[in-house]
Amino acid sequence: MSPRTTVRGPVCPVRGARPDGREPTAPAVLIVAFGTTTRASLTFSFLDRELCRRLPGHEIRWAYASDRIRKKLNTGRSPETRLRSVPEALAELQADGFTRAVVQPLYVVPGEMYDRLLATVAGFPGLRTEVGGTLLHRWKSLHRLLGALSHDFLPPDEGCNVLVAHGTPSTASGANAVYLGLERTLARHHPNTYLGMVEGVVPPDDTLTAALVHPGERVRFIPLMVVAGDHVMNDVMGENGKGSWRSELEAAGKRVDVPTVRFGDSELYRGLGFVPEAVAVFVDEIQTAMDRL
Repeated sequence: MSPRTTVRGPVCPVRGARPDGREPTAPAVLIVAFGTTTRASLTFSFLDRELCRRLPGHEIRWAYASDRIRKKLNTGRSPETRLRSVPEALAELQADGFTRAVVQPLYVVPGEMYDRLLATVAGFPGLRTEVGGTLLHRWKSLHRLLGALSHDFLPPDEGCNVLVAHGTPSTASGANAVYLGLERTLARHHPNTYLGMVEGVVPPDDTLTAALVHPGERVRFIPLMVVAGDHVMNDVMGENGKGSWRSELEAAGKRVDVPTVRFGDSELYRGLGFVPEAVAVFVDEIQTAMDRL
């Protein structure tokens, strides 16, 4: 049976401009997510609540990097509730009187999306900004997170584990160095745990072959994504009814599971956004960026 975590509590209220018109004294925090159209968007509600609790006195707002997801989710929404792009969110902060802001992406590795965010923020005039690092921006963060995830690893006599990452199609991306470093760390310290990628330097076939030949009948997929959305639901677990990593392993007699989390009335695959140590790393990155401001 896969491990399950229960998370309770209301989310933070929606925040907005200062009603008194005075210039805010504390920097704002702009959280940047890629976005998702799946039920895993509840991860953002949980993260909003946690960041509100851990960063009192700071205005926390959100922006979404994916044009496609914003277009789809903004259909029928009012201007007040529509999802903002990064430039739109920065412009609104400036209009509301903020002069300083920390921009914190919910990205796992410093890859092409992170580079694009840096360029976008650097090109925005009128605000003093600092961009926080990604979840695995530092080796100490990688080891911290891996230590937390290892509590859910299957022992070698029961089977193997697969950390499911997104990966990158680009050979030039700096994300590849992180992925290869993670793969080396797993081989050294967790030999029954493999790195799997939807695309990238470790092809899915390599990972699935390793899982198939590994002794033991169980395979546990552990999302290495902040939001365990479309890729985990469909590419890995096959909720769309098509061929998946799960179906390939089960056809060979393996038993497959994924850690889950219960948030409110919903049970979700557990993305890193629900892992306390991951949230703590993001908060540390925000605070480091604030120190630079």
